[in-house]
Amino acid sequence: MHHEADSVSRGAVRRAARRRLPPPPAAGPQMPLVAGGCQAEPGPPGGPLRQRGSRRPPGGPTRPCPPAAAAAPARPPAAPARAGAALGLVTLLSFASRFYRLSEPPHVCWDETHFGKMGSYYINRTFFFDVHPPLGKMLIGLAGYLSGYDGTFPFQKPGDRYEQHNYVGMRGFCAFLGSCLVPFAYLTVLELSKSLPAALLTAFILIFDTGCITLSQYILLDPILMFFLMGAVLSMVKCNTCADRPFSTSWWFWLSLTGVNLAGAMGVKFVGLFVVLFVGLNTIYDLWDLLGNLSLSLVMFGKHLLARVFCLILLPLALYTTMFAVHFAVLNKSGPGDGFFSSAFQSQLIGNNLHNVSVPEYLAYGSVVTMKNLRMAGGYLHSHWHLYPEGVGARQQQVTAYLHKDLNNLWIIKKHDSNTADLLDPSSPVEFVRHGDIICLEHKETSRNLHSHQHEAPLTRKHFQVTGYGINGTGDSNDFWRIEVVGRKTGKHIKVLRSQIRLTHVATGCILGSSGKTLPKWGWEQVEVTCTPYLKETPNSLWNVEDHINPKLPNISLDVLKPSFVEILLESHMVMIRGNSGLKPKDNEVTSKPWHWPINYQGLRFSGVNETDYRVYLLGNPVIWWLNLVTIGLYLLIAISTTVALRRGVQLTSELRELSQVLLCGGGRITLGWLLHYLPFFLMGRVLYFHHYFPAMLFSSMLTGITWDTLLKFCTGFLPSSTTARKVYGGGILVLFLLIMYSFYLFHPLSYGMIGPMASDPSSPMAGLRWMESWEF
Repeated sequence: MHHEADSVSRGAVRRAARRRLPPPPAAGPQMPLVAGGCQAEPGPPGGPLRQRGSRRPPGGPTRPCPPAAAAAPARPPAAPARAGAALGLVTLLSFASRFYRLSEPPHVCWDETHFGKMGSYYINRTFFFDVHPPLGKMLIGLAGYLSGYDGTFPFQKPGDRYEQHNYVGMRGFCAFLGSCLVPFAYLTVLELSKSLPAALLTAFILIFDTGCITLSQYILLDPILMFFLMGAVLSMVKCNTCADRPFSTSWWFWLSLTGVNLAGAMGVKFVGLFVVLFVGLNTIYDLWDLLGNLSLSLVMFGKHLLARVFCLILLPLALYTTMFAVHFAVLNKSGPGDGFFSSAFQSQLIGNNLHNVSVPEYLAYGSVVTMKNLRMAGGYLHSHWHLYPEGVGARQQQVTAYLHKDLNNLWIIKKHDSNTADLLDPSSPVEFVRHGDIICLEHKETSRNLHSHQHEAPLTRKHFQVTGYGINGTGDSNDFWRIEVVGRKTGKHIKVLRSQIRLTHVATGCILGSSGKTLPKWGWEQVEVTCTPYLKETPNSLWNVEDHINPKLPNISLDVLKPSFVEILLESHMVMIRGNSGLKPKDNEVTSKPWHWPINYQGLRFSGVNETDYRVYLLGNPVIWWLNLVTIGLYLLIAISTTVALRRGVQLTSELRELSQVLLCGGGRITLGWLLHYLPFFLMGRVLYFHHYFPAMLFSSMLTGITWDTLLKFCTGFLPSSTTARKVYGGGILVLFLLIMYSFYLFHPLSYGMIGPMASDPSSPMAGLRWMESWEF
């Protein structure tokens, strides 16, 4: 009796008969296969060539399998009872490994200082800025609120003790989602390969990986992101298995759940776009295959298309937008994130100095104003009595950008051919500033005009210096600026808060802007202001009027000028994108390069730096990670060889043909997922860290389960005795299980904490496990 002949059930034969397909082949030394999302179609003698026929039922085609991105071929499933028991076992082990010693260490670890603090902001309804979308932080805040955390812990720096504050609820929420990754991966591999050992091998890899455990036990966004990512992949695979029952309840459920998970992944981090692309490519293939089915009417094809548009585009977009609506509704109090956003946005925040303020709506000559730069965290146009030092351009009054409210931010708007006294005369008529006017800006506190000339700026080469020049508002022609509003026509009025202003120097043609560079101590470490001859329009060279004082004009409430939700949504995304691209490493922070990640070159310190500290070190289980790395190369070699053999018409037995389809279809899809979640990091200019690889690591772990299971079956297929084949196959799987568990036994202190000598000390119990010099535990 073959080693898994019992998995071919009579029910599988009856199902095959109902679909007018031949029954599953008799079990051989290989584990038999069953219908997944696509089916292997028999080809002519010479190779398993795919055929496109019209034998599929209308509206529900059974799809041929593509080489790299479609679903798995037909294989009989493992017995439901065994598969269910195995699912319970791996789920139990996953939760046990993630919740073990969850409260240790009882202090802030690594990025808990950011995401725990942001959870507190949600509880306190305090506005903040982060480079990621809001869903992950909202869920952390909700978990803390429901578990009794009051939002008062400051989360100032790693190492701060939590004392009496309830932090376990937030850690427990992240650990719960991290624990779900194992059953998700198990079910995904089971659907793709219909092999219980392959699914178990994948589950054991993720259960006993020290990196996955560590990343799941703390208040971080990564377990939340990976939960939605794996949920989207599992839902997509499940939906593909319902391809022969389109528009059924289960088909709609899995398709809709895929869209929900896509919205969740995007709502946690922008790298959720990678799984959106992954699902999108699968959907494009599905639709292309349906279009080629001549038994399917165009009306039915249109229904398939509309269903996918609704569930995979419109539904995720609606949910994603709703997340931001909730985010802005909850965070309605002024906080540390105000300065990253426009003045119009800030006017909506309770406690902000612009909230419930009334100002004149349109800019007029004689008005006293403050001007805020539109770059992220841009400052106010500012000047003071101090001069530029010798050797730094002309020795004239400094002009800078200052991040705080101050009387030295006030400027008077004048016509270029009038004096200040005339404008401030109460009897003089009001004249509004219009797009295209030539103006002067006089600094209210020092009575010097905003000025530029062809001296080089203090820090930015090839930019011109900006100074304060003149006496009592009288200067020269280098004080003249043309005021322009982005997107407006000549002669139009200029609105407070809403108009984006560009100031062009009349004499040189350069544009007033903030470089974002911090001046030395002689500039009071304020931000450099320059006049750039490069006319490219960026937020650095745009300004808006914030404060506006003019007793001749009627005031209006700023509520009239508040931006719409769509404008706020677009602004928040522009700020997040600019923030992401501008991320820089902190002092003594360990960054890495993408090529470091698969080889487990260097980890991250989560807690502790010396031998007296409780140390936790984020590092993947070396045996697992190097096994995954070897498997990727092995898979590519086997897949290329198999594809060439099939192309050349090499005759394969039905069992080997089915195995090749599992490898190419299921393994090909997982490989595509790994590539989409890894290769884009080589193109990113932002700072990168080791933990960015973990979504890709989920795919490489699933590929390891499928590849080694298929390879062992292929090898045992050449053995003469079924008993020997069964023993060799079982022995190979057992060796992999034991290797994974023993390596976890060796390296588990990395996740659960170490105290004592560092591994670089020969007396340390971890000394023999420091296999690479770059490991710092």
